Amino acid sequence: MASHSDTLVVFFGATAGANGGKLGSDEREIILLVWQIVDLHEKKVGKLHRCLVKPDTLELTDECKEETDLIVDDLTKADPLDKVLQQFQQSVQAELEDLGRNSFTLCVDGPQVIRQALHPEASKKNLVLPECFFSFVDLQKEFHKCCPNAGPGEDLNISSMLEYLGLSSVSEHASGLLDVRNMVQLALHIMAEPLNHRFSCFESVKYKFESGTCKTDPVDSETVIRARGLPWQSSDQDIARFFKGLNIAKGGVALCLNAQGRRNGEALVRFVNEEHRDLALERHKHHMGSRYIEVYKATGEEFLKIAGGTSNEVAQFLSKENQVIIRMRGLPFTATPQDVLSFLGPESPVTDGAEGLLFVKYPDGRPSGDAFVLFSCEEYAQNALRKHKQILGKRYIELFRSTAAEVQQVLNRYMSAPLISTLPPAPILPVMATPPFLATANTRDCVRLRGLPYTAAIEDILEFMGEHTVDIKPHGVHMVLNQQGRPSGDAFIQMKSSDKAFMVAQKCHKKTMKDRYVEVFQCSTEEMSIVLMGGTLNRSGLSPPPCKLPCLSPPTAYGAFPSPAMLSEAGLYQPPLMASPRPQPQHSGHSATPALAYYPPQPHLYMNMNYTAYYPSPPVSPSTVGYFAAPPGAMASAVSQSHHPGSAAAAAAAHHAHAAAAHAHAHHAHPGSSPMMASAHGSLLRMQGLPYSAGVKDILSFFQGYQLPPEGVIVLYNLSGQCSGEALVAFPSEELAGQAVLERSHHLLYGHPIRLAFCT
Repeated sequence: MASHSDTLVVFFGATAGANGGKLGSDEREIILLVWQIVDLHEKKVGKLHRCLVKPDTLELTDECKEETDLIVDDLTKADPLDKVLQQFQQSVQAELEDLGRNSFTLCVDGPQVIRQALHPEASKKNLVLPECFFSFVDLQKEFHKCCPNAGPGEDLNISSMLEYLGLSSVSEHASGLLDVRNMVQLALHIMAEPLNHRFSCFESVKYKFESGTCKTDPVDSETVIRARGLPWQSSDQDIARFFKGLNIAKGGVALCLNAQGRRNGEALVRFVNEEHRDLALERHKHHMGSRYIEVYKATGEEFLKIAGGTSNEVAQFLSKENQVIIRMRGLPFTATPQDVLSFLGPESPVTDGAEGLLFVKYPDGRPSGDAFVLFSCEEYAQNALRKHKQILGKRYIELFRSTAAEVQQVLNRYMSAPLISTLPPAPILPVMATPPFLATANTRDCVRLRGLPYTAAIEDILEFMGEHTVDIKPHGVHMVLNQQGRPSGDAFIQMKSSDKAFMVAQKCHKKTMKDRYVEVFQCSTEEMSIVLMGGTLNRSGLSPPPCKLPCLSPPTAYGAFPSPAMLSEAGLYQPPLMASPRPQPQHSGHSATPALAYYPPQPHLYMNMNYTAYYPSPPVSPSTVGYFAAPPGAMASAVSQSHHPGSAAAAAAAHHAHAAAAHAHAHHAHPGSSPMMASAHGSLLRMQGLPYSAGVKDILSFFQGYQLPPEGVIVLYNLSGQCSGEALVAFPSEELAGQAVLERSHHLLYGHPIRLAFCT
């Protein structure tokens, strides 16, 4: 239809909101379509057509009423968009037959009416657009090509083009008719002598998004955006649908993952050129379902960091074109390719059988429980997705749509993932005593437990140890938690002597805990540290960390306790380090309470590490199982302010801390949370009903517009290290906190209604 069309159909549209260069930027529906045929051979024009369109929402902005001279009553009896598009096709085809022509191409004044209004609205209403709307010519670009001295193409409009050619605007008052008649006049003039222009800059709209691998070639930063606020289950096809009408580069959607390998609601999208990127930015805060999506500029480097870096294994897996990718999560660690194929069944055959499976493993070869599967068509993928949360072995399996970029990202993350980051230990302030469990002696008086059930608590470990529990050093149990404060399946235990550690390793190795056998290895404190940095420890000996340590060397400047004002947002979202705990201060009113150790927040100042950091739980011993993983946030605030007696708010903060601590007594604060800076009594809110996967960043997004600092949020965890579904949030004033209660109570966060209440 493109370069050999016999006719042009000059096409104009208006919406119920912004029009002109901002057409479609406010998601308003189309209310007016106007068109007229131009015969390219005979230089004749056809009948002028004007059709009103009834929107689903009968509401017009003042700007629209002024520009179109339309009111709501004019639209009540109009046909909906699908009927008007049928009328358009029928009338154009009838005129083509009368003229003896075979094909036509749309001609528009700027791409907005096609790319920003028609395609997005049709996508939301599940309308199938005729083929003619996937190719068009832009009169502004054709005019700029014909008359390059008329000025920059982006500054051209109908009035400026008429003025450059010395033409007068036609006399017409009806909305839309004036625009089309002037466009026809311009088209005929540039095709006539002496310009003799031929329309040749045909633009296309892609029918569907092409998935695929991203090459590591440099990516133009002027073509990349970051979309934020996406539903966690959205796929690359869902994102492509959100940007319908704009052309995304092949494999140009990269879903971002958090440190646990789960989607964090963000994606980087690469468009074919800067023009499409700029149009994408106009869709800032457009909606995907009931959620509005934020759209910002991003860089090519950011895109490559997420979507690039394909290993040979991934490249071979993704070498098959046009495959649907499904991610499986929660597989038993003993699952084989045949187990997965049997689970999926004959109704969803995997491409090339076992060759279409990619298991995700740690650097030492241990399975992670994740796998990616290739299907040759959408039908097979849909059949597989119906098995979401069905049982394989004794575990339910989660299935999600995935992308090539996600495959690369997950494999890169797991294959370069030491257990904790390689930053140097934070310097200890003089008031903090280094506890004995961080001693660096090489005595093999420790044991490592590997393969613990994720539901295992301290009590389960003590029961597992049995008679050897009495030989554990005070504060010698260290569960290794992941970034969300949940057990990672590992633990380290310090015994009273190397002989005791040897006996435990001999007698408890491969004993069962909750239907899982647990491996027990004897080790030293030094070996424990190396393992926590990603090394491997088993009966064959010790292997160094698999990561390339020289590539991960941190900056030399590293502060132990930077002030909140110095911390960047990125820094506050980084996982905490393995740091020396400091004793909780004693208070006169609670002198009988034993001193408990907790880990102070240690923000990362080195942000470019692409692996998951782990950190140990606070040390525990059989006599102190009822420990606090960390003091409540306000208590941390009081502790930190106690080092600055000159602070005017120190006394008030300490008073408020006791109130918050009493309120949060049944929960634990996340060990890596930042201290909560409550400024006045009554400005602390308790959030209830949080999704268990919610973190600080999700809570800040929930309170968007209130300008809350990240250090003002504490996520509460229970004794098992699992999210309790509650959090404490500090507001700078009681008035602002009250406003938040009124405006945000019972609003949804990932589908969960959130309850807000004052902590009094």
